[in-house]
Amino acid sequence: MPSSNAGLTRRAAMTLGAVAASSYRRVLGANDRVQVGFVGFGLIGHQHVFDFRNQKDADLAALCEVYQPRLEQGIAACGGAAKPYTDFRKMLDNKDLQAIVVCTPDHWHALITIMACAAGKDVYVEKPLTLFVKEGRWMVDAARRHNRIVQVGTQQRSGRHYQRARQLLESGYIGPIIATRGGSFRNVMPGFGNPPDSAPPHDFDYNMWLGPAPERPYNKLRGIYHFRWFWDYSGGQMTNLGAHEIDIVQWVTRVKGPTAVSSSGGRFALQGLGETPDTQDALFEYPGFTAAYSIREASAGRRAGNGLEFFGPKGSMVLGRSGFEIIPDMKIDPANAIPTFQGHPTGGPVRDNSFKPEPWIQAMKEPGSSAEQFDLHVRNFLDCVKSRQRPIADVEGGHQATTACHLANISLRTGRKIRWDPDREEIIGDEEASRMLVRPYRKPWDDELRSAMA
Repeated sequence: MPSSNAGLTRRAAMTLGAVAASSYRRVLGANDRVQVGFVGFGLIGHQHVFDFRNQKDADLAALCEVYQPRLEQGIAACGGAAKPYTDFRKMLDNKDLQAIVVCTPDHWHALITIMACAAGKDVYVEKPLTLFVKEGRWMVDAARRHNRIVQVGTQQRSGRHYQRARQLLESGYIGPIIATRGGSFRNVMPGFGNPPDSAPPHDFDYNMWLGPAPERPYNKLRGIYHFRWFWDYSGGQMTNLGAHEIDIVQWVTRVKGPTAVSSSGGRFALQGLGETPDTQDALFEYPGFTAAYSIREASAGRRAGNGLEFFGPKGSMVLGRSGFEIIPDMKIDPANAIPTFQGHPTGGPVRDNSFKPEPWIQAMKEPGSSAEQFDLHVRNFLDCVKSRQRPIADVEGGHQATTACHLANISLRTGRKIRWDPDREEIIGDEEASRMLVRPYRKPWDDELRSAMA
């Protein structure tokens, strides 16, 4: 509240502080505000509604959800003024909406984004961008053809300490990057059970939830967060959490993608329903460096959580959402790098102890804030909606990062190394693997795709 209002009574101040979102629209002119609609109100949907509501120039004007209790929760979270929808196509027909936030399960991300672009809407779409590789190029083409802003939910790019870390790494502070290593480790044993198939709840439009995915009997593990364990809807944790870290690797190094990917693992420990692996290790080969990424869902180990490390000849950087740290390597005296045995009475090594080890570089730490990254990412999107500049996490980069993760899954499922041409976006010399770059959409969604891409 401005300081000029300091003389207001306490009751008046409390009244002003409780102004509903619909009334707050008067604070800025109509041309300064962005009318936003949300598709999906699950785990990440809650986060996005919260983040957009914190922006003074965003009106949370619409929300679409196929599960009635969540629809009601979402409308309330938006401030009560959002228009409810159960079919996102009707939301896209709303000419007042300027932007759509896609926070659905993964198998819906591409199609809704493409259709929104064709409808003249800008899009903030959660990662992973796609369910299969070809969808990413379709999304880029749709964004460019319709001159749309498409921001991918790889929020780490908006973190100030991530941007500082990128500057240090690009400047050669630790020397040329020769390797990176990342992973996500937790323990959710014994798994999520094996409930029988059943009829869907009466207030859940399961057919609409499935959308372009294959028709399957309803099971309660398919319709909520656990969709991530099924290939029909997701690439597992490799495309979920791996997409964040591989995106940072490719963003920092400014590469389009790997030249080869190999991956192994499986569903070794978790019991009950599910298909995607609980253990997976992937190695991405790039010109001049390699990147390793691992997931474990059944053993947290000493490195529980997420993290990313960059390695260079002068030291390393540990980088995560809470900050980064640079750990210097120590210089080695070349004369003592290999021990000699001359003149030693017992034949043991002789060293010159006068050498004083020194670090190649100075140690450094910088904190970060995960909440700030979400906030700044939304801010960047809204600014780009107004300026028409490309956002910090443009759809092209999101497509390239997600593609690398898909290639890791293709390697795991075929049992062999995948060689990749990142310029032509083609798998080299493997027809079977190449067929996995695309999947068919279920009717009528294949027709919706063709119409949006026409």
